[in-house]
Amino acid sequence: MSVNQPSPTAHHNSSAPEATISDSDRRRALFGSAVGSTIEWYDYFLYGTMSSIVFGKLFFPSDDPVTSQLLALASFALAFLIRPIGGIVFAHIGDRVGRKKTLVMTLSIMGISTVLIGLTPTYDQIGIWAPILLTLLRLLQGLALGGEWGGGVLLAVEYSPANKRGFFGAVPQTGALFGLALGNLVTSGLSTVFSEEAFLSYGWRIPFVLSIVLVMIGMWIRNKVEETPSFRKVAEQAKANPSAAATTKLPLTETLTKHWRPVLIAIGAKFVETSTFFLFATFTISYLVGMGYKRVEALNVVLIAAVIAVPVMLYFGALSDRVGRKKVFVWGTIAIALYAGPYFWLLNQGSAVISTIAVVIGFSIIWSTYGSVLGTFFAESFPPNVRYTGISLGYQVGAALVGGPMPLIATALMARYHGSYVPVAIFIVGCALVSLIAISFTKDRTGQPLDS
Repeated sequence: MSVNQPSPTAHHNSSAPEATISDSDRRRALFGSAVGSTIEWYDYFLYGTMSSIVFGKLFFPSDDPVTSQLLALASFALAFLIRPIGGIVFAHIGDRVGRKKTLVMTLSIMGISTVLIGLTPTYDQIGIWAPILLTLLRLLQGLALGGEWGGGVLLAVEYSPANKRGFFGAVPQTGALFGLALGNLVTSGLSTVFSEEAFLSYGWRIPFVLSIVLVMIGMWIRNKVEETPSFRKVAEQAKANPSAAATTKLPLTETLTKHWRPVLIAIGAKFVETSTFFLFATFTISYLVGMGYKRVEALNVVLIAAVIAVPVMLYFGALSDRVGRKKVFVWGTIAIALYAGPYFWLLNQGSAVISTIAVVIGFSIIWSTYGSVLGTFFAESFPPNVRYTGISLGYQVGAALVGGPMPLIATALMARYHGSYVPVAIFIVGCALVSLIAISFTKDRTGQPLDS
């Protein structure tokens, strides 16, 4: 993605610190990145799952079930509008203070807001204050995740050897899958244990409150990880040359003035990944429930696909180290454009088995291609002093434009066109085309020095 080509000197210098990084340090960073990312996404996606099946009834009651559902999904989407702000704020801290300290902050904010969601009274209890409080806490989740993703990716990528950067970058991406799977597993289990009445009364609160345990574990693990080699190098250079470092006191300004092109490319590349992720992870659940599937059945379909996607994503991440990030991304994007229509046709067959196969093909296999390389692709686009800001800005703006609104857009399109899935499939194809155009302007930096 970067327009800059590394010099032979840069290659020599960048490879030097790599030898000083032990395998244990790399493993610790990789584990810290994956665990923290899993916890953050678990908290975040739990809201999405509950907005599909619970929040419409409890916090956004209406005489029209569709209206309640749209309002609940709108609250889900709102977090995406603040994610770019979280990305800018925490990326600034991450580029100036360090990746590690920033990640501790984002995890804390996410954990507190998630627990409070589980303790929020419903509309029947406090009236209009219920959806207001719920939405405010959701915005805090978005703020935290806005800063989390970039730091989690960099924790892995900046510790990776050059020949395994794609694999390392895919590991924190699996956090989204583990988080989604964990959230669906807990929700599905509680739906089985509790009656519908008990689940709506208090059962749905349990997974939110229990997240505090996961957050404490994540904080302990991340505190064991040292700052990344790339940031340590930047800090040393700043100490040695304070006047030069002063020019990057505002990473956002430098990113927008000197690196705006890769930011725009990243935003466009994000379209296909984020729209299809929330198609499979969130909208599919409400779509299947609307077709008459039991809540547990719909959750389990997505759960199975998310679990299968983990090793597939790691495979494609490793594959990108051999064939190039750009090729893997393009293959997957073309595949999802061709599959969008058949996907909904398969869901409409009314078979749980066929629906599971459909989601596995789309989510576990196709989405995993471009999903696996996105973080590494973005990280390779920016120099280390503005890398956190650059990747966060591109990723979060792209997610805000089409990711968060996707379930809302899909629900609205189907309501407008009398339940037809064709407009939704066309929307996915459009997102794929945007990403293909964006990627066409990139240079594949697979195997090249990260810090040039």
